[in-house]
Amino acid sequence: MSSVGLFLAVFLIGTALQGYWIGFLKKRKVIQNLKLYGPQNHLRDKKNIPTMGGAVFLFMALLSGLTLVFWGRWSCQEALLFLGFPLTGGAIGLADDLIKFFRGSSEGLRSLQKLALQVISAVAWSFFLMPGGVLTLAPGRVLDGIPGALVLLFFLVGTLNAANITDGLDGLLSGVMVISFTALLLFIGEGDPGRFAALLGLGLSAGFLIFNFHPARVFMGDCGSHFLGGLLVSICAAKGMLLLILPLGFIMGVEVISVIIQIIAIRGFGRRVFSMSPVHHHFEMEGWGERTVVLSFWFFHLVGMGLLLILYKYLPLWTGGY
Repeated sequence: MSSVGLFLAVFLIGTALQGYWIGFLKKRKVIQNLKLYGPQNHLRDKKNIPTMGGAVFLFMALLSGLTLVFWGRWSCQEALLFLGFPLTGGAIGLADDLIKFFRGSSEGLRSLQKLALQVISAVAWSFFLMPGGVLTLAPGRVLDGIPGALVLLFFLVGTLNAANITDGLDGLLSGVMVISFTALLLFIGEGDPGRFAALLGLGLSAGFLIFNFHPARVFMGDCGSHFLGGLLVSICAAKGMLLLILPLGFIMGVEVISVIIQIIAIRGFGRRVFSMSPVHHHFEMEGWGERTVVLSFWFFHLVGMGLLLILYKYLPLWTGGY
């Protein structure tokens, strides 16, 4: 199976399944329960839109993994290495989505419950990735023992939640992931097992974007954002370039930082820095249209990612050369 063949298969099959899945979700009235404290226009414009579109990601990942193992492109170990963490992360997100649906609420798992499950998943995968206790951050840069395990845990759990926070506007996260997985392919050669994982992420993100760009016909839900975030960071870690997640997740990092700044400002100083966080909602509150915000954030992500990729590739700090 060639790279192009895998991408086209994932894109076309995933897109077709998503269309059928949307119809099923509408029939069963599996709709997004919107947060009352979010932007008020969302309560009007986004009601009755199906959610859990990301469940298709989990099915397609399992199908693709089994196919790649069957055709000898992946070993069973490689399949677990690239898909183990994103699938368990996606399962945690799916559980959260299902709880919201059955409760008819915008609140699912409690924050500590979700965090605990994410940490358990990350720790289990870390033992699989670091059997010798050594973590490769970038070529020539390694950490071993407890420091390496803690750094890996931080990036794994952090990326899951960063992706989830970024998934707040139509097409925002799926478009960002199209850009990130495309950039990731530049670092992985043809025929490399990691390339198939990156193509899987690209195909799923691009196919979903067709249904998710404003006005969205479906939301991916926590199951989708957790899976895509988990897949991106898993590939970086598995290929011995964990620090690559910093440029590839640039806009997700900005979103998380905006939330942290807002919390510190409110709790520490009794005032807001942003009209609403994450920062994409700030621009909505300032009167920007949703498409304008999303397209601007895609561009900002592309520029910021490009600059950090230059640092990653050429500075001795990342490459280990002097």
